[in-house]
Amino acid sequence: MERKNAGKIILGLFIVTNIIYVYMLMVTIPKTMAYANEMKLLDMLPAGYNWNYVNDLFTTLGETGRNTYLTTQIPVDMVYPGLFAISYCLILAFFLNKLGKLKTSWKYLCALPILAGIADYLENFGIIRMLQNYPELTKTSVHTANIFSIIKSSTTSIFFIVLIVLLLLVGIKYLRGSKKQD
Repeated sequence: MERKNAGKIILGLFIVTNIIYVYMLMVTIPKTMAYANEMKLLDMLPAGYNWNYVNDLFTTLGETGRNTYLTTQIPVDMVYPGLFAISYCLILAFFLNKLGKLKTSWKYLCALPILAGIADYLENFGIIRMLQNYPELTKTSVHTANIFSIIKSSTTSIFFIVLIVLLLLVGIKYLRGSKKQD
C-alpha cells in the first residue's frame, strides 16, 4: 500500500476482474441459460437451492446444457473468484490505508472478499461434482454446494456494504481536508 504505484496495480486488477465478470454476465451465463428455460443457474441463486431445484435445472438443461455449464461457464468461474478475492482485498486495504486504519483491527475486513472467493471455489467444485454425477444427485452434495453458495453470497453482500461505508468515510475525510485548505 505504501508503494507509489499501488493504486495503479489495484486499478489494473480491478479492471481485469470486472472484464471477466462482464464476460460471464454477457457471454458464458447467457450461453448456459439458453438451455435452462428461464431457470437461474445455481451460481445465481443467492438464497440457495434444494435438491428438487437442482434436479429440475439439470433435467431442463439437458445433456448439452449441462455440458455447456461444465465446459463454458465453470472454467471462467474458476478464474473469477481468485481475481475477486485479490483485487477486492487490495481495494479494501487501499481505502483502509487512506483512512489510517490499515494497521488496526479494521484490516480483518480485508478477509471478506477472500472468504467469498474461497466459498465461490467450493461452490464451483460442488457444482462440478453434481454435473459430473448427474443423474445420481445426492442430497448431501446438493446441501454442501448450497451452503457454500449462501456463504459466498452473504460474504459478498457484507463486503459491498463495507466497501460503500469505506468509500463514504474516505469521501468525508477528503471533503473535510479540502475545506481546511480553503
